[in-house]
Amino acid sequence: MANSKFEYVKDFETDDRLPRCNWIVVRIDGCHFHQFSADHAFEKPNDENALNLMNACAVSMLEQFPDIVFAYGVSDEYSFVLKEASQFYQRRARLSHNEYFHWKEFFPHKDLKRPPFFDGRVVCYPRAKIIRDYLSWRQVDCHINNQYNTCFWMLVKSGKTEREAQEMLKGTLSKDKNELLFQQFGVNYDKVPAMFRKGSCVYRDKVEEIVKFDESRNPVRRIRKKVVLGHFDIIGPNFWHEHPEILEED
Repeated sequence: MANSKFEYVKDFETDDRLPRCNWIVVRIDGCHFHQFSADHAFEKPNDENALNLMNACAVSMLEQFPDIVFAYGVSDEYSFVLKEASQFYQRRARLSHNEYFHWKEFFPHKDLKRPPFFDGRVVCYPRAKIIRDYLSWRQVDCHINNQYNTCFWMLVKSGKTEREAQEMLKGTLSKDKNELLFQQFGVNYDKVPAMFRKGSCVYRDKVEEIVKFDESRNPVRRIRKKVVLGHFDIIGPNFWHEHPEILEED
């Protein structure tokens, strides 16, 4: 940048680099997504194609950026966890995000009327334990919101107005909602697809793959690290005990 007498204006810029020795979470959240969902006639309470599209974008992020060690998504939200030693973009807090390059893969018969917009925030956490608590918080929210929305839209589709459905669900506990779903609609909430109930986890795991065939046409297999997608509990210890390397502290 050329020197000039006007360079003093740079003194007003703030250093937005994030503190070292902290895990980084980047969370994106759909902006005005209710309208976007209505414009594109998404299924209620969950549009499987839209969720698969979000997941495909998250998988692409981990494939492209090795500093992202884990991602968790639910509805129109995704959280990306970067390792504590990351120097990704020099640890600057500014965000730039592109979504929905895969639209036609998941909506081949539906045009994208306008691009979606996402809010983004960056938060630093000093310990891996807090990262686990953060992810547990998001998964608890997933369960609470999905169970409510499943009940709400079942009632609306059965003929109730949205106001009537809200009144029926006011003050209900989790067990009340489970009973409503089973008694009125024959739905066992535990049988609802795990992607809806648990959200989506994206991470790297060891996977056995066929890398070539020998001269006798027998497959030769190798264990490789690959970005994988799953839908399971991350509040309990089992997943983290099986994958300690994900949140391994430096």
